[in-house]
Amino acid sequence: MEEARELKIVLKSGALPIPLNIIQNTTIGPSLGKDSIQKGLWAGIIGFIAVFVFMIIYYKKAGLIANAALLLNLLFILGAMAALKATLTLPGIAGMILIIGMSIDANVIIFERIREELSKERAPRSAVDAGYKKALRTILDANITTLIVALILFQFGSGPLRGFATTLSIGILASLFTAIIVTRIIFNLLIAGRPRKKMSI
Repeated sequence: MEEARELKIVLKSGALPIPLNIIQNTTIGPSLGKDSIQKGLWAGIIGFIAVFVFMIIYYKKAGLIANAALLLNLLFILGAMAALKATLTLPGIAGMILIIGMSIDANVIIFERIREELSKERAPRSAVDAGYKKALRTILDANITTLIVALILFQFGSGPLRGFATTLSIGILASLFTAIIVTRIIFNLLIAGRPRKKMSI
């Protein structure tokens, strides 16, 4: 009876009084995680190329401006992550893909507003000024609300969730800068170079 009680205690504690000999030791590399990251990168590259081509076909020269802003946006994100010594993880890649969509969305809103103004036979500079002014509030509302969510995720999340929130926050700030300021500067330079010519988007 006493022996059965001792065996019960040993089984519950999880330690068996038997010496262990290592017969074989095998190391498994992080192939699954590496494969997931590679697939995520390929998805991002394919999505980026698809957006790039669509913007050129649909918006022509304005699409080139949007694509230049998008490239600059991605450079800002990668530069900021390098400065922060952040590791690019799968959630981080997902954040970058999301930012591509948000950045293009901001430019589409601006271009459509400019189009509306041009359809009213307004001069190019006047149409651009009005287009940016009308699009500004919509862009700020969408990006600021998303930024608030990203900050909450960073504050209360951990691990991969924080990586996603970090990439998303940096991307939102970069997207606002490129969509509102950089593209506006490019438009102003183009208009200044040919003030009397008609503009089409």
